[in-house]
Amino acid sequence: MAIAHRITPCLWFDTQAEEAAEFYISIFPNSRITRIMRYGKEGYEIHGKPAGSVLTVDFELDGQPFIAFNGGPQFPFTEAISLSITCADQREVDHYWERLTDGGEESACGWLKDRYGVSWQVVPDALNRLLADPDLEKTERVMHALLQMAKLDIAALERAYAGA
Repeated sequence: MAIAHRITPCLWFDTQAEEAAEFYISIFPNSRITRIMRYGKEGYEIHGKPAGSVLTVDFELDGQPFIAFNGGPQFPFTEAISLSITCADQREVDHYWERLTDGGEESACGWLKDRYGVSWQVVPDALNRLLADPDLEKTERVMHALLQMAKLDIAALERAYAGA
């Protein structure tokens, strides 16, 4: 039997794995929790987690598998890794931005941190088209506009591209 997804991101939480997975599946279509595994008595002296508490939560976001792991506070999230969402239009950008910044914080250039500290990039597909243009004057204008934004505004990026 072939493995459907060979690479599955694993997100290390202190104790919020199930809560975070529930939050994420409420935001993305075609999403669900597929399995919850719990700590047993074995290893308590190492992990310190009570038997029956959540160890891992396997979940899917728009069909992409993830694992949320309750490993303790030793390894908090940083911006060194982020999850990037490609959005078809401004409606999608607005949806993901509003939902993921709820309890989190905005950053720059389409980046944000959610309430759990996970970094996300909310990127309209149009940005890739605009920045891939061989005309450096156009791409420089787009980049200048982009650097002024937190949440990305497709219309403003298109105006910059057009030189308006």
